[in-house]
Amino acid sequence: MCTVTYIPARDRVFLTSNRDEKKRRLPALPPALYPFTSGHLLFPKDTEAGGTWIAAHENGQAIVLLNGGFVKHIPEPPYRKSRGLVLLDLVDSANAYTRFQSIALQNIEPFTAIIFIEGHLYECRWDGRQKHMKQLSATEPHIWSSVTLYDAKVIAKRNNWFVQWLQQNPDPMGEAILHFHQFTGDGDSHNDLRMNRNGQMLTVSVTQMVVTEDSTRMQYLDLINHRSFTQDLVLEKTMAGR
Repeated sequence: MCTVTYIPARDRVFLTSNRDEKKRRLPALPPALYPFTSGHLLFPKDTEAGGTWIAAHENGQAIVLLNGGFVKHIPEPPYRKSRGLVLLDLVDSANAYTRFQSIALQNIEPFTAIIFIEGHLYECRWDGRQKHMKQLSATEPHIWSSVTLYDAKVIAKRNNWFVQWLQQNPDPMGEAILHFHQFTGDGDSHNDLRMNRNGQMLTVSVTQMVVTEDSTRMQYLDLINHRSFTQDLVLEKTMAGR
């Protein structure tokens, strides 16, 4: 939920997320399929609040969460609902982007949602008072870093790493992207993509969605326990055509 990349590649797109969390937080459950009102969702589950930071719907849409809106905010708990549960409210719909437009977000902590649906890419931010929405180019790569953990200078440096890496890897695929998310940086463990701040706040997992016309594959790397999980979600239109 704290570093996200979007990379289009021929007949698929890659959405990859590093989750930076406090060491004391309980480990998440690996990705699984869950039935919801609008259909089946695929996501790793936060064991404390029950939400998630990355999810795919069998209708083909995918969504990723970053903490914070535009700037680092001062938390004002108690909040009405966790952001991870709000993310599930958004994706449990026919269109997460239009759902973001209509959903009530008062007393929800600021967040950014990256939404990919039907070949379109959207950036949706809630700053605690207002919603901000814009469509991005779905044919170009993008990177985001959470404003709650990284200041503008560090975010600019990370963006530059991404640009340099793409110049060296003009057509990256899944394993190369996962490598980028785990091993990119300049030796500053506080701000490298795989971060570790004195063992108290650190990157605990990397999750990648590979979205095609027929399916979404989610790969989950548990960096704490050195385990890897993969789960596929067949899209409903593919099922209907069989």
